[in-house]
Amino acid sequence: MLTIDFKRLDLREGERVLDLGCGRGRHTHALYWNDIPVHATGLDLSEADIMATADGFFDLPPPDASAHRSGTLTAGDAQSLPFADDSFDVVMCSEVLEHVDDPDAAMREITRITKPGGRVALSVPRYWPEWICWKLSHGYRNTPGGHVRIFKHDQLHAAARQTGLRKTSHHWAHALHSPYWWLQCAVWDIRDEHGLVNAYRRFLEWDLMKAPAVTRGLERFLNPVMGKSLVMYFVKPV
Repeated sequence: MLTIDFKRLDLREGERVLDLGCGRGRHTHALYWNDIPVHATGLDLSEADIMATADGFFDLPPPDASAHRSGTLTAGDAQSLPFADDSFDVVMCSEVLEHVDDPDAAMREITRITKPGGRVALSVPRYWPEWICWKLSHGYRNTPGGHVRIFKHDQLHAAARQTGLRKTSHHWAHALHSPYWWLQCAVWDIRDEHGLVNAYRRFLEWDLMKAPAVTRGLERFLNPVMGKSLVMYFVKPV
């Protein structure tokens, strides 16, 4: 399930791309197996997630051996990244900034390690669907490692602009996931055993695996209205 639209990043062969806060590797794996071969780096604060991402490389068939590509993994903190200035052509940071203690520090680090002319993609939970989750469940927003803030559109844009990044486009994603999270929050303490939650989860898994035209079209139609994630794209001026 990809939140970042790789087509908007204008990936070029041989570029260095960082998936900052890679989690269990959904974007890192997609970068490595992308048709355009790049040098993909995944970084996360959780060593367990890094190990899960590493395992994922062996669960999929090898990519085209004729194209030069690489995958690198490391643990690290978004607020103090272990990379030199101007290290990456592209930096992706998907569903991370809502977790960190100091998002402004993370934004400064993202800009610092991006090459002049490089591209940046940021995604966070969209304000109003996330606000409903917070209102429905105290446990949702107080889970260890959970969301500590909600970004409005202008707030995310301003945080990036203050570091010198220039916005190029934005979109929303995962509209069909918003009701799923509202449902979970409404029955938070029993969500794992709730029949309707489990049924909706199976529906989302089916949609992810099969990608039928009807649900893909419905989500594209609903994303501007109730997309769960806000995604913004930027460039670092030369």
